[in-house]
Parts: sequence; C-alpha cells; structure tokens
Amino acid sequence: QLDWFPEAEYSALYGLIGDGYTIDQENMTVTGPLVDGDQDTGIELSLRSGGPAVGYSPPRVVMYADDSIHLGLANTDSSAKSFDDLPLVAVMAPLEKNPQMIMWDPEVYPDVSTLADLGTAGIEINLSGSTTFADTFVARGIWSADQINPSYDGSPARFIAEGNIAQQGFASSEPYNYEKVFEEFGKPVAYQLLHDAGYPAYSQVISVKPSDLDELKPCLERFVPIVQRSVLATAANPDQAIATIVDAVETFDSMWVYDAEIGRYAVDTMTKLGIISNGDDETVGNFDRDRLATIVDLLREAELPVPDDLNLDDTFTNEFIDPAIGF
Repeated sequence: QLDWFPEAEYSALYGLIGDGYTIDQENMTVTGPLVDGDQDTGIELSLRSGGPAVGYSPPRVVMYADDSIHLGLANTDSSAKSFDDLPLVAVMAPLEKNPQMIMWDPEVYPDVSTLADLGTAGIEINLSGSTTFADTFVARGIWSADQINPSYDGSPARFIAEGNIAQQGFASSEPYNYEKVFEEFGKPVAYQLLHDAGYPAYSQVISVKPSDLDELKPCLERFVPIVQRSVLATAANPDQAIATIVDAVETFDSMWVYDAEIGRYAVDTMTKLGIISNGDDETVGNFDRDRLATIVDLLREAELPVPDDLNLDDTFTNEFIDPAIGF
C-alpha cells in the first residue's frame, strides 16, 4: 500500500514490476510479475495507490482494515506516534532521506539559505495543515508559532502571486514545476530538506504489521534484498520504472498528472541530494537506530503524543537487510 499516486519516489518499487503487468483504473493498482533484475521470481506484486485513491487514509489505516495487504509505506515519525493503536514494523527504507523540503524565492530572500534563517527573518511559512515537523521546529525555537500558516492546499497560486512566503514541498517535484511548468514563475526556487535542517525521520519506509511479521519472514528474507537491488538499478537507469509510472498515471486518468521528464528530474535530484543513497555505512535501505531515537526525542520535546512505554526496537528491524548491497 503506497501513500500517494505513482511517482518517482517509488521508482524502486515500480522497478520491481516486469513486463505483462495490468493496471486497474477503478482501484488504481498496478499488478504484475515481481522481477529481480532480469529474473522473474514467480511472485505477483500489486502496488496500490494511496492518497485520494483511499480517501486520504494513511497506509497503516488501510492495512489494518484490509488483511489482504501485506506491506505498506509509513514515515517513522508517524509510526512512533501511532504505535499504540496501529503499530507497524519498518523493514526497509528505499529512501535514505525524506524528500520533503521548505522552499522560498532566492531573489526575494537572497540572505536565506536554511530553515533556521527563515525563522530568524520571521518569514511566513505556508504548510498543509498541522505538521509534526513544524511542531518540533517551534519547540526548539527554530521557528515561532506565529510564522506558520497551515492553509497550503497544494496550489502554486499564493507562492507565485505574493512571492514573499516560504512553502512546503518535495525536492523531487516542486523545484522542477516552479521553474519549468509554472510559466508565470519560471525561475529556480531555493530550499532546504527537512532532513538537512535537523529532522531526520525516514519517509515512505516499507513496513509490516507486527502480527504478520513471523508469517512473512520467509518472504521478507527474499523480498527486502530484491528491493535493495532495485534501488541501485533504478538510480542508475530509471527509464523502465518511470515508463510504468507514467503508464499507470495516464491510465488512471485522475487529477494526478505525471510525465517522464519530471520522473527523470526526480531520480536525478534525489540521487544528487543523497535522498537515494547509502546511510553512513556501505549499505542501502537499512535503519540507523540513533536517527530513529532522535525523532522520538524531538516528538517528546514538542509534547507530541508518543507512547510512554514505546520500545524503539519494536518499531524497526534490519534483520532482512543484506549489508553487502549498497552504492
């Protein structure tokens, strides 16, 4: 279960689907043979769109409502907050860094280079509702609460018309769109990743319900290294994965629009920024326990709801990672 429509952030997953796949327009799924490079594993893989396709329910909610779903994506900060009610165990991180960022117009604010600078300058930050990361920045004094405007609805109109605000987005898409697609803006934006600003949550990690873990272990022992190899392969050559993504988006014929150009930009940018990369070691896809602990500490510092008895080691495992697979 994915958390949005097909896009290049999921290139390693769409790269697992071989020729002969089918697209279900009504349910917004892509189903086909699971491949490991050129080898057909004999297993069928189904990728289910998230976001509007499931009424904006987070994957964990969908997983607990539908036992036919074996795996889903989750962000590790949300998983910590929800562990008492809807626990998930993270088993692999296709992305090393969260591609989320905050952006601004560098012509308007030439002296701003970090999210901390936004706070110092008192610049309004337009966000989509109440966000966990913003609460932690306020708690640490990086931003002030009165800077945050939670009215962002995904439209570029206000950023373009006013020009003097900062706005949330993804490094894998908004910089391309504001320079190449939105002609009334038509220039580069400046931005900093949440990760690089001190919020190192893992995003869109492959997760499983704890109650399913033992049963799925034989599968995960094979599947996780296959995904690791797909991360390497699609970073080097994303064309097949992007073609499948674009085919799905066009077949779905929904409000979501995506083409090969932004897909290639996304993979190139994520690779350049270390969003797709190894961690601090030579392995791709594994978890750094200290990073996970940092996020829990930040959530608690901001007085956000984290179970008092949360055992961090219950929330993730590197058991299925092949440490020899990396860039």
